[in-house]
Amino acid sequence: MDCLKATLTMRKVLNTVLILCSLCSSLTYAHGDWDSISTFRIPERKIQFPNTEDFLIIVADLHTHSVFSDGHVWPNIRVEEALRDGLDLIAVTEHLEYQPHQIDIPHPDRNRSFHVAKKSASNKNLMVINGSEITRDLPTGHINAIFINDANKLMRMDRSKIVEAEKRVMESSVTISDDEEKQVFVNYALTNMLPIEEVLKKARDQDAFVFLNHPMRGSSEEPDKIARLTELQQNIINHGYVHGIEIVNGDWFSEEAFQIAIENQLTLIGTSDIHELIDWNYQPHLGGHRPVTLILSKDRTENSIKESLFQGRTVVWYKDYLFGLEENLEPLIKSSLKIIPHSYKEDTKVIGIEIENASSAGFLIENSSDFTFHNLGNLFYIEASSKKYIEIKTIEKLENINFSFKVLNAFFSPNETIEIDYNFSPEKN
Repeated sequence: MDCLKATLTMRKVLNTVLILCSLCSSLTYAHGDWDSISTFRIPERKIQFPNTEDFLIIVADLHTHSVFSDGHVWPNIRVEEALRDGLDLIAVTEHLEYQPHQIDIPHPDRNRSFHVAKKSASNKNLMVINGSEITRDLPTGHINAIFINDANKLMRMDRSKIVEAEKRVMESSVTISDDEEKQVFVNYALTNMLPIEEVLKKARDQDAFVFLNHPMRGSSEEPDKIARLTELQQNIINHGYVHGIEIVNGDWFSEEAFQIAIENQLTLIGTSDIHELIDWNYQPHLGGHRPVTLILSKDRTENSIKESLFQGRTVVWYKDYLFGLEENLEPLIKSSLKIIPHSYKEDTKVIGIEIENASSAGFLIENSSDFTFHNLGNLFYIEASSKKYIEIKTIEKLENINFSFKVLNAFFSPNETIEIDYNFSPEKN
C-alpha cells in the first residue's frame, strides 16, 4: 500500500513537472525580445547569386515600410524577413510626410524606425541603411533617398501655415472619415509646403542616393499606367538630384521606366515596397520571391555599395526575369551558369556538357550556336540551383568549341534579350 501511494505521488510530481515545462516552452515561443524574432522552423528560401569575377553580388531591397509610416509591422519583422530571404542589405524608407499611425505611434524623430531596425540587426549578417520616402503628389511623385544621415533634415512642418493646410485638404478630392484622419492629411499638407528642390538639396548635402519611385503607378488621372516623366521630374534629373528609377515596384514592372533609365543614365532599381508581410505578398513558401536589386560591389561595405549604385552597377530580379545593362547582366549570368564539359561519346561526334545553375533564378535558354542538340530541342529551361545535361552534335571532333545561347528572360533593354558566349575544350578520355 505504501509502495502504491509512493508511486502515485511520484506520478503527480512528474505530471506537474511536465505541465510546468510545457508552460515554460509555450511562454518561450509566445514571447521574445522586442528586437528579435525566433528563427524556429524557417523554410529554406534564401536568394542566392554567385559573385562575378570582378564584383561581389549584394542582394538588396531598397524600399521597405513599417508601422512608423503606413506599413503594418514593427521594424524588427522587416529585419527577420530579410534574414530569411538571405538579403545582404535593406533600406528603411518610411514616408516622411504621410503618417497615418501618428495618433498611435507619434515619433517626431523620423530616424526612429531605422534605429529600431538597426538594433534588431546587430550581430546579424545584414546591413540596414537609413532612408526616407519623400512623399509628394504629381508632378513630383514619390522619391526615395537612401544612405542618409538624418531624415529629419528632409522635412519641415510650419504650424503657422495650418489654416492654409486645412484649406488645401478641404479643397482636395481625399475622403476624410473622422478628425484623426483629417489631422493626418493636414500634417501631410503642411509638410508638402517645403519645395521639393530644397528637400533634394538637403539630400544631396548628405550624399544620398536618390531614385524615383513606382513611376508606372501614375495617378488616378493617368489610368493607362504608362511611366512618363513630368517636366518637373525631368528637371530634377537634369540637375543631378536623381540617380535612379524603379523599373520594378512590388508586383509592377514598367518597360517605359526601363527605357527612361537608359535614356537618362539612371540606375535600374527593383524593390518590394513592402507594407504587409513578405510571406503574404510574395509567398516564398510556394516558390515566390520579393523583387530585389542585385548590386555589383567591389566589397561588402556601405561606401562600396553606394558607389556601385551611383555608377549604375545593378541587375533587377523580378518574378522570373532579370533586367540590367549588358555590362552588368553578362557577368552575372556567366557566374550563375557554369559549363562543365564532358568527353566525346565513344565512336561519335557528340559531346556532352552540363550547364550548372548556381543561382536562385531559372533561365529560359534558346540555342543560338551553329550546333544542334542530340537530346533536347533548341529551347529549354534550367531550374534554379540545378544542372542540365546537353549532348551537342559538333559534326566533327573539335579541340575548342564555341557555344552560344540567348537567355530569353534576361533583358538589357525593354525588348532585347542577352546572348552569352562560352568557349571550352572537351574533357580528355
